[in-house]
Amino acid sequence: MAMNPAASSSGGGGRRGRRRSQPMAEINVTPMVDVMLVLLIIFMVSAPLLTVGVPLDLPQTQAKSLEQDKTPLQLSVDTKGRIFINDTEVSMDELVPKLKAITDARGGLDERIFMRADKKADYGTVARVMGKLSGAGFKRLALVTEVEQGS
Repeated sequence: MAMNPAASSSGGGGRRGRRRSQPMAEINVTPMVDVMLVLLIIFMVSAPLLTVGVPLDLPQTQAKSLEQDKTPLQLSVDTKGRIFINDTEVSMDELVPKLKAITDARGGLDERIFMRADKKADYGTVARVMGKLSGAGFKRLALVTEVEQGS
């Protein structure tokens, strides 16, 4: 009676010594970590680029910032004397009608308007804009500055 050495070493009848591989029950988190790191880098690079507004060199003061609960309405005057409502350029003649239309939709003449003017902008242009707003009935006008560095 001769025995087959391969059949006797496996310990079982028809098996060949190799078990079926079981499915892996562990979660591989490496791809998820890679994706999250890439997203983190993208958001860190793009966050400074998301600032809204016309690029201006604002004057510096020691005043504290105001607390705000909703998106402010920004009026900007650049060094060339151009006037912007948020990011849209408007002429001096269109300024009051467009602001009235926007503020009527947002809360009436009690809407606070943040005025940003470049420190090298013509003072006469800034004064004319403020005069037009005051004459149109806008009472809540705030001038935007940067915090003074140094002393």
